[in-house]
Amino acid sequence: MSNEGVSKSAILLMALGEDEAAEILKFLGPREVQKLGAAMAAIENVSRDDIEKAVGDFKGEVSELSPLAALDQSDYIRAVMRKALGDDKAASLIDRILATGESAGIEGLKWMDPTAVAELIKNEHPQILATILVHLDPDQACDILNQFPERLRNDCILRIATLDGVQPSALKELNDVLARLLSGSETTRKAKLGGVRAAAEILNYMGKANEQSVMANLETHDSPLAQKIMDEMFTFDDLVEVDDKGFQIILREVSSDQLVVALRGAPDQLRDKVLRNMSKRAAETLREDLEGRGPVKVSEVEGAQKEIITVVRRLAEEGQIQMGGKGGGEEAYV
Repeated sequence: MSNEGVSKSAILLMALGEDEAAEILKFLGPREVQKLGAAMAAIENVSRDDIEKAVGDFKGEVSELSPLAALDQSDYIRAVMRKALGDDKAASLIDRILATGESAGIEGLKWMDPTAVAELIKNEHPQILATILVHLDPDQACDILNQFPERLRNDCILRIATLDGVQPSALKELNDVLARLLSGSETTRKAKLGGVRAAAEILNYMGKANEQSVMANLETHDSPLAQKIMDEMFTFDDLVEVDDKGFQIILREVSSDQLVVALRGAPDQLRDKVLRNMSKRAAETLREDLEGRGPVKVSEVEGAQKEIITVVRRLAEEGQIQMGGKGGGEEAYV
């Protein structure tokens, strides 16, 4: 979801009321809830026009809305989070959004800010770090890795790529480090985590400079392994390889705002493919938006491209589309 989309969603949730907002949050993942919660906490002086525009984007015309000015935001957010997530999960997230706090275990880490997680675990052995990171979502793991020094980041990716599972003894060590991270016994079968695919998924979220450093390190240590990771990676520019039928499915799942931002600096071949798979009217509108849009921050372009790639991977996992790997080609630029 784009930054604008997160802001609009936060306004919508604040306008809906505690019960309705809580019901919506129940269907979202940790990262989504954290983004929305932080956006809700940051809302100040929302005008009626802002509210009507946000609600209109989701629901159409709006007749009457209660003003948010008199709302105690902290109490509201606490009530919504507890109703949606229960007291235990909500407590760790509320602490991160409204104050400070600590939470133990992998589930706790999933609700924490990447910078806070990096600070918490940075002094652990790289093998422990790798084992922790493969339990997290790839984008969160990437954000955490970006907080590490280059040497440690490279070491972690190498260990993730060569990790073929997590033994019960390793899980016990994590329990000691993160206060009962996962439960298990000596007879528990090892979990299938880590490996080439896990490393590739994390690198897909990493910025160009850090990815090049990691891949150069992998090439030095294990060239065949580096190639396997490259084959599993998928960048924004690789969308040009998706067939037209699959591409049309992707376009139905992506907002026009995301496309306009993501296509900034994209190759002409990919732009042409996007326009070719849209209706004539939609293509004309997109051209106008691309030509009329002012400068966009590189971070916003990267963010929009990552969001689209996340959609693409979901569609591929659901079997709705087929997509190839990076295949040793050049990295997508923004």
